[in-house]
Amino acid sequence: MLKDPTPNKFENWVCILEKGTEYEVQMAKNYLNSLEIPSNILSKRDRSYSMNIGEMSMVYLYVPKEFEDEARDALEELDEPEAEENSEEESDT
Repeated sequence: MLKDPTPNKFENWVCILEKGTEYEVQMAKNYLNSLEIPSNILSKRDRSYSMNIGEMSMVYLYVPKEFEDEARDALEELDEPEAEENSEEESDT
């Protein structure tokens, strides 16, 4: 029935993000869209079960291969301010 939670392979598309919740992937897609980087979401979430763990809930974000590096860099930059805020909070305590 279910093989494993690995992303599917599609010709000329590459998976750049795997999460257990759709809203996280949708936020990343919206951010890439604001940068004019095309992307598509593939959800393996089984809506008949209210589960957010395991292979029945994975959500994947794909971009065309020619946008892979740009998209990965953009998502890394998106995560950087969060990492900086955490380190500032730790130094304050």
